Amino acid sequence: MLLERRGGPLVLRERSLPPPGPGEVLLAVLACGVCRTDLHLLDGELSQASLPRVPGHQIVGRVLALGPGVGERGGGPRIGERVGVPWLASTCGQCEDCRAGRENLCPQARFTGCHVDGGFAEHCLAQAAACLPLPEALEAAAAAPLLCAGLIGHRALRLAGNARRLGLYGFGASAHIVAQLARWQGRQVYAFTRPGDLGAQALARELGAVWAGGSDELPPAPASTSSGGAGGAPASRHDAAGAPAAAPLDAAIVFAAVGALVPQALAAVRPGGTVVTAGIHMSDIPSFPYRLLWGERVLRSVANLTRADGREFLALAPRVPIVTHVTAYPLAEANEALAALRAGRHTGALVLTPGA
Repeated sequence: MLLERRGGPLVLRERSLPPPGPGEVLLAVLACGVCRTDLHLLDGELSQASLPRVPGHQIVGRVLALGPGVGERGGGPRIGERVGVPWLASTCGQCEDCRAGRENLCPQARFTGCHVDGGFAEHCLAQAAACLPLPEALEAAAAAPLLCAGLIGHRALRLAGNARRLGLYGFGASAHIVAQLARWQGRQVYAFTRPGDLGAQALARELGAVWAGGSDELPPAPASTSSGGAGGAPASRHDAAGAPAAAPLDAAIVFAAVGALVPQALAAVRPGGTVVTAGIHMSDIPSFPYRLLWGERVLRSVANLTRADGREFLALAPRVPIVTHVTAYPLAEANEALAALRAGRHTGALVLTPGA
């Protein structure tokens, strides 16, 4: 499925099967997750993207062929092996950031489904060095969301620090994975969804959230500061002097691409707490009074991922274990899947399955 022009739609095209070049592998795509970043690509919000392009960067594939140099010293994927291909496609390996282990910030980084063709296809090419091994026991459609929703969510959770009370704004593919990991770590999860999205709120509670409500609501205050007794009445956003009131959250992660949620998250986080924005694109953050940041609150972003992130999270996921909630669409219905994602018609994650 090819994006030929900004705004789409994706069009079905047949192409000859390319041989893998130096350092590449040819994959048969078994499943590919559908991400909000794919919508940003469709809408022309990723200035670095080049068209025409095959989207898709949560790829589960089986290795069909090896390019020159792959496996010559016993490393890298083998023919027949099942691997995952994430957003990070390649880096220069030489810049200061790459040498310091910050390859996610490499100025020459190239991204799957953005600079190089991705997994909305029956076959794709990938750099062998970017491929992550996947256990055969993990079903392909269930594994696909781990490769972006899970990886970015895991990185965002780590940057949120040791927060005991964690807010997740936007309860979609990433948040439903992070909620499971956070609960396994012993944290309390507060889930914020689109107002009125009772399905996502029910899923959040099913996954162990102690509270779930609309993003236009305030979470309940801790018992020591709540005026609502055991029921946990909503906290006031500001005290009588207009300063932020005692907030129940130690940290919050904003997964929704809605800049207006950032001041709301800051208002819900206690002094010294952290708000992490986890998307590659977000609508403009509106101006907000300094008192929402004051109190040594921290506002930071997550940019991309590293291969070390991938190895760490994919080793951790089976221990939790992470169970992804997926809705599968056939590859030919990629446009319908993107429309469903935009409208929020499904909870959990969406996945394309070329064999469906």
